[in-house]
Amino acid sequence: MVDGMRFPHLPWPAMMRLLGLLTALLIFAEPAGFGEACPEPGRRAGAEASARTLLNLVRDYLDMKDAGRAAPLLAEILRDPRATLTAVEAILRAKRPDQSRSAPVGLQPDLPVRVGEQILRYGLYVPPSYRPTKDYALVLCLHGAGFTGDAYLERWQTRLGEDYLLACPTFIRASWWTRTGEEVVLATMREVQARYRVDPDRIFLTGMSNGGIGTWIIGVHHATVFGGLAPMAGGLDEVLFPFLENLRQTPVYVIHGAQDQVMPVDLSRSIVKELTRLGYPVVYREHDRVHPMAGGHFFPREELPDLVAWFGARRRDPVPRRVTVVRDASHLTAFGWVRIDATDHIAAFTEDLTSSRDEAVAKRIYARLDAEIVAPNRIEVQTDRVRRFSLFLNDQLVDLSKPITIVANGKVAFEGPVTSSVDTLLREARRRQDPHMLFPALLSVSVERRP
Repeated sequence: MVDGMRFPHLPWPAMMRLLGLLTALLIFAEPAGFGEACPEPGRRAGAEASARTLLNLVRDYLDMKDAGRAAPLLAEILRDPRATLTAVEAILRAKRPDQSRSAPVGLQPDLPVRVGEQILRYGLYVPPSYRPTKDYALVLCLHGAGFTGDAYLERWQTRLGEDYLLACPTFIRASWWTRTGEEVVLATMREVQARYRVDPDRIFLTGMSNGGIGTWIIGVHHATVFGGLAPMAGGLDEVLFPFLENLRQTPVYVIHGAQDQVMPVDLSRSIVKELTRLGYPVVYREHDRVHPMAGGHFFPREELPDLVAWFGARRRDPVPRRVTVVRDASHLTAFGWVRIDATDHIAAFTEDLTSSRDEAVAKRIYARLDAEIVAPNRIEVQTDRVRRFSLFLNDQLVDLSKPITIVANGKVAFEGPVTSSVDTLLREARRRQDPHMLFPALLSVSVERRP
């Protein structure tokens, strides 16, 4: 009871979120009169400046691309006595109201994006009605051979309406199945997120022809980033079919022409058959239309309304209770709340992410992990060719105030408390750049070798 008001009983995770909200109010507002009758102006200004310093430190750390320069920022935050878990998480979740007030709207062709040492280009469309106080869905569209991102930008911008941002990167020969092609798509996404208000649960990847192939390949490796995939007239080499398991939580909308003479329709049919066998969410649209110039290899306008409606109904679940990941040795990065850290000998992609010439790729020798929260604070994990894995945890997945049990391949691999830390929270927030995937706890587990 406080000043005549009674607070209802709240579950622990809800109470922590409430505390975080109250902390955010203190950090961002520092209202006069909170906790004292009338603070001196100089004292109040000093407190506000100090609070802003923590806010700016955290945001500077998130935005710092140079790992060497980010490290001292992190150390400074960890020394700050006000950098509690609730305070820092409140900053990480808070919107940035100044993020895009002066950012341009409309068609923006030929924008630069850095990929390693290269400067590549992308086209961007921001609806004229854009408001920096609203979150927008983002559609990333990959062009086919002989086209550019700007050409697709002009085709697509009239199709999506006022609720979407559209980004179309350009890549030479539309070789989206390469390491650099993968990186330019992810870099374009991060660039748009840094400049505009993007809903992280409504990012969609689509593409036509070579762009459809890229949608499949990039989509399966980074499925937890996207709210959905929409490959058109594309395909996937059968040696990569095991990676389709990564789409357990990522719905797919496939469009292909029955009379396509460039990309045979059986490419999509075989993938859809496999997704259906897995029991995964997939919509398949096969059309009989023929274009006077492209034959059956095109995207009919008649298919557009249903696709846009599908985009509108999709929203990513950033922390699902079950996640499955298949990895080659070059993609041992976080996949939602799990990560494969060490493996037996498995295939390793180089620049070409589709090559079947490598014997390990041809034999589909990959690592696999399936993790599921089967009961409160009990996680069961099945692995294949995995020697060590990590779990990233938060209060949406488990109760971090109580012991946690991890069962790996039928044996208890860990049982006990897991410590949350600001260090883990910030490192993962900077790595992921996703305010809906915040993890203050990290648990690494070794897997016993099977007899």
